[in-house]
Amino acid sequence: MNTFSTIAELTAAIADAKSAKKSIGLVPTMGALHEGHLSLVERARKENDIVAVSVFVNPIQFNNKEDLEKYPRTVENDLALLEKAGADIAFTPSVEEMYPEPVTTVYHFGPIEEVMEGPRRPGHFSGVAVVVRRLFELTQPDRAYFGEKDFQQIAIIRDLLRQMNSKIELVPCPIVRADDGLALSSRNMRLSKEAREVAPTIYETLQQAVEMSEYEDVEDVKLWVLDTLASFHEVNDLPNGLRFEPEYFEIVNDTTLQPIEKWDDAQGSVGCIAVWLDGVRLIDMVRFR
Repeated sequence: MNTFSTIAELTAAIADAKSAKKSIGLVPTMGALHEGHLSLVERARKENDIVAVSVFVNPIQFNNKEDLEKYPRTVENDLALLEKAGADIAFTPSVEEMYPEPVTTVYHFGPIEEVMEGPRRPGHFSGVAVVVRRLFELTQPDRAYFGEKDFQQIAIIRDLLRQMNSKIELVPCPIVRADDGLALSSRNMRLSKEAREVAPTIYETLQQAVEMSEYEDVEDVKLWVLDTLASFHEVNDLPNGLRFEPEYFEIVNDTTLQPIEKWDDAQGSVGCIAVWLDGVRLIDMVRFR
């Protein structure tokens, strides 16, 4: 595996791959890699001649300075995992390398950014679009791989590709979960031992919501999920004031991301959730239809 920290090194390697008519799969990450990321690398390995992985904590997608400062950084371990997983290129630029000048570009995505994460993280999706477009331009991939845990982000990237008039194939990949059901996330390593033990309750609740959807209407399922998590500490003996603080749970059309009122409002629907636990913001999703 070749590891590059400069754009010049990266683009030279990409130019060599392109001249040899090799296909390129890109896996953009912010590091602190886990099995979820590695599943994307594995998928890309099967479908491309060259697998490029970026490891870059993108500051302009954070609207919370504290969250940026606390985001885990484990570059040495990341590189060891990527080499073992069969990546060909690891790109580990500095902020100055990626953004030598102040970023002034702003992206707009209409209704798909006006729900769920959008209003709660102003500027987040524009920051994501800036860095992803930059990575697309540098690596010229045939395919780009993203995990479905960030379901709204996938919709944003799909629209970014439309705005770019790009032929890059967007490849959504299934969520990878721990044995107890918790969606793998780099932020999980910030959970205390006690919080990690109860965190699987989020997915357990979502699974029950899917079962309820067979006989309850949309609004009742939404309220039940929020109430169940918000009151979890009242019916369970949690230590040190530990509690779930749901930020939102929305059941939306899986294409438009707009909330639905009835199950037959959309051919496909998903539930997306954000929950605070132990000072860590966790997101997850589940498919209803």
